[in-house]
Amino acid sequence: MQSRMFRNKFSGQGMTEYIIIVALIAVAAIAVYQLFGKTVRNQTAGIAQEVAGQDGSTAIAEAGKAASAASTAASQDTTLSTYGNQKGKATGGAGGGGAGGGG
Repeated sequence: MQSRMFRNKFSGQGMTEYIIIVALIAVAAIAVYQLFGKTVRNQTAGIAQEVAGQDGSTAIAEAGKAASAASTAASQDTTLSTYGNQKGKATGGAGGGGAGGGG
């Protein structure tokens, strides 16, 4: 009887670890999609147009632009003090001081 109790306890621990790992993978997938989502959508659109016999060069060029923007956004040093200014920097807008200030 006692071995059954320990087995159930370890089974619950394994399930908890599995849920944590799945949650971490989901967070990582969301982050990657946020960074490269536009690139993937434009590449898919270009491929679909080419398969349909249409010219997909416009969508593929847009994918290149999106990939360049994602690369620029990924290389920026982002901290909690600059978090509010991310959108302005990524779109090329003026990155002035926000409500949080600088330091």
